[in-house]
Amino acid sequence: FCNPTAEQTGMLFIGDAIIQVNGINVESATHEEVVHLLRNAGDEVTITVQYLREAPSFLKLPLGSPGPSSDHSSGASSPLFDSGLHLNGNSTNTAPSSPSSPIANEPKYEKRWLDTLSVPLSMARISRYQTGTDKLRSNAFEVLALDGVSTGILQFYTAQESADWLRAMSTNISDLTLQNMKMANKCCSPSDQVIHMGWVNERLEGTDSSQLYKFKFLALKGPSFYIFSTPPVSTLDWVRAEKIYNLCEVLFKIHKLWLADDCWLQANLYLGIHQELDLEDQRPYCFSVMAGHGKSHYFNVELGSELAMWEKSFQRAIFLEVQRTGSKTYMCSWQGDTLCFTVDFALGFTCFDSKTKNVLWRFKFSQLKGSSDDGKTKVKLLFQNLDTKQIETKELEFQDLTAVLHCIHSFIAAKVASVDPVFIDSQSIARKYMYSN
Repeated sequence: FCNPTAEQTGMLFIGDAIIQVNGINVESATHEEVVHLLRNAGDEVTITVQYLREAPSFLKLPLGSPGPSSDHSSGASSPLFDSGLHLNGNSTNTAPSSPSSPIANEPKYEKRWLDTLSVPLSMARISRYQTGTDKLRSNAFEVLALDGVSTGILQFYTAQESADWLRAMSTNISDLTLQNMKMANKCCSPSDQVIHMGWVNERLEGTDSSQLYKFKFLALKGPSFYIFSTPPVSTLDWVRAEKIYNLCEVLFKIHKLWLADDCWLQANLYLGIHQELDLEDQRPYCFSVMAGHGKSHYFNVELGSELAMWEKSFQRAIFLEVQRTGSKTYMCSWQGDTLCFTVDFALGFTCFDSKTKNVLWRFKFSQLKGSSDDGKTKVKLLFQNLDTKQIETKELEFQDLTAVLHCIHSFIAAKVASVDPVFIDSQSIARKYMYSN
């Protein structure tokens, strides 16, 4: 009631409802009709009231109180309380004390921020896609924490606002990931440092040829490329990876970039992006990692900047591992004999007898002029003799031909990078994309 006299009786409480005024039933009357009746009832008014429900919790909060009453019998919390706008009232469930003056009776307000949900961003992941589809949510995305807490779908008014928040959160997550990497590297030897890690989506091929993406956590650490279902949070977790590949034997390729909705063809022609895998899915920013025995993984990330970082990180990790390793030797057969084939960062290619250790032939990287293989086990390497200038063909057979070819590619690329790093940078597809944007 707005009338101090009614409050001062001590017989009325918040939550009471007026049933009758001077014997007239007003249960079906509107608020305006009851007010009009009260104003014209004279100096003495007899009202009949009935207690209907307890006062909402926000009306009973004292100023500066930490939160709502622990008694939840009144049901869901009030929208006024949820907004953080509180009335300064009595903290008990009884009627408020009589005001000492009209000024003291005026409600006081306090604006406070209340956390309805807290999502830790360390090792968190972001998704813009509808679950199990390639369909982008319009101006919306979801953030999922490492402990499973989700923000739900965050919807924004404009595409620009959504993009700004996406970049801001992605940057925050990247910074926190960098801190985690630094902490992990304190416990690792110089030859086993974490170069890069983060969340991606991996495309899985179903038995019915349907495409399904699943979150995976990738890491480049020391000599290995790791694929996890959940991030490693302790040193013991590193041996629990789903897949572990030697970095010298993997091949990183960018497959898709998205300049604009109608510019994929132009981007493809301009950047020379690989198209070996089908591009039926609608996800941009895709890359693949091919390993030994023909194994291949196809990944997608949310932003072009993430794609550029993965390309740069794979290149750096592979080059460091090549330089640390120095050489890789594989068993092979040639003309019916069991031989050893060595790729050496300093010497190039060497083939020697596995028993006698006698060197059969040796060529520098610069002497390799071409190669061809049957896609299974056999490869022909074409070398130019420095003296005769003639091409010599060396045919070898390997148990895991793919791993050997990737290793050759890694060593040659690392050799070129050591001689001309500017040339290697100029070949970066993702960085061309970032520069063009």
